[in-house]
Order: sequence, then structure tokens, then C-alpha cells
Amino acid sequence: MVDWSTLDTVFLDMDGTLLDLHFDSHFWLEHLPKRYAEQFNLHPQQAKDQLISMIMAERGTLNWYCTDYWSDRLSIDITRLKQEVSERIGYRPHVQDFLTSIRHAGLHSVIVTNCHPDPLALKLNRTGLDQQVDMIISSHDLGHPKEDQKFWQKLVDRVSYRPDRTLMIDDSFPVLESARQAGIGQCLAILAPDSTQDATPHHPEIPGILHFDEVLPSLRSHLILPSE
Repeated sequence: MVDWSTLDTVFLDMDGTLLDLHFDSHFWLEHLPKRYAEQFNLHPQQAKDQLISMIMAERGTLNWYCTDYWSDRLSIDITRLKQEVSERIGYRPHVQDFLTSIRHAGLHSVIVTNCHPDPLALKLNRTGLDQQVDMIISSHDLGHPKEDQKFWQKLVDRVSYRPDRTLMIDDSFPVLESARQAGIGQCLAILAPDSTQDATPHHPEIPGILHFDEVLPSLRSHLILPSE
């Protein structure tokens, strides 16, 4: 599924890959509509319908992921509302073991995320995830989402890597397709990003896993052991 022997670098998505997507799903589909309805005196379902329509219109753009954009657009403090349900932020299964094994295998680990810097800071504060990887890059720092080829063109100015010796792990097939187009050598899909939802269907050309325990044995066979 993954040829670890040909890799130097592992690019890792965060939400839905390392962290349970349930936090984000709950926030955008339940908590935000509830608070929005309260603030603007709307019926909860009316608020939810309005929000989903506006959000879906921005899908695939940087605005889709931008806390500042939605705070301005909705006249509501998105960061503050996310803090209200931050107890839901948590790791997906086997992630910490996987990250430890990546490091012990001598691979360079880089989180490449579409997450805006404000919720990114909230999630790092809750999880300490930044202490378990070598580097974190937000698409907001590059001005383009991962779905856009311009993201990958600008990424090479921030990260030293060989695309053909790099693995990209993500729960988004559009992102993985973009990575493949950018020359990333191997891609792996996470098929169960939200612990409360059913797994997504397999992609015909991109291998997928439910959880990291499926690739841990092969990764651990490439661990660098200390010399005697």
C-alpha cells in the first residue's frame, strides 16, 4: 500500500487525517447554526439552510477554510464559537503511534493543512500535535488551498523535498488528486475521517485505509535502530 523504502518526506493533512473530523463537522453543521439562529432570531433549520448554502458556494476556495472570511461574512466570532466546543478536538485512532514511527523511521514529517491559523492554534493547544511533527504549513500562509496547483508551486519555497520521494496522506480526494498532479510520488486516503460517520468509498486509483494501524507494521519494518 505504501513503499516506505522510497520515501524521504511524509506530508500529512490534519483535520480528518490526524484529528477526528467530528469536531469540524459538529461545529459547522450543528453548533454554528445554533448560535447563528440565536444571534439573528432565526428558526434553527432556517439558519442551517442559509449557512450551508453560503458555505457550499465557497467549496474548493481558500474562503471555504478561512475563519476571518466567515466571521466577517456572518458577523459572528467564529474563533470564539469554536472555543466553546473545543473539548471535541481529538486524535484519530493510532495517530500518535504512527507519528512516533514516522520519526523513528527517519522520515521528515510535515503537516500541510487548509486550516486557518486561528483554529490551527486552538487545535495545537489542545493536542500538542506540533511537538510530534517537524513542520506545519497552512495554506493560508501560501494564499491558495491544497486543491489549487499554485499551493504546490509555492510550497517548494517553504519545504525542501523531492516530490517523487514524498507521500501525501489526506481524507480529501480532490486534495490527493491535486497532489498527484503536482508530482507527489505516493498518495494515501483516509476513509474514516469522522468517527461518527460511515467510511467514504474507495478511490479506484488511490489506496485508502480506515486507520493507521493498517500501515504501522510495514512502516515499523523500516525503523532506524540505534547502533550498538
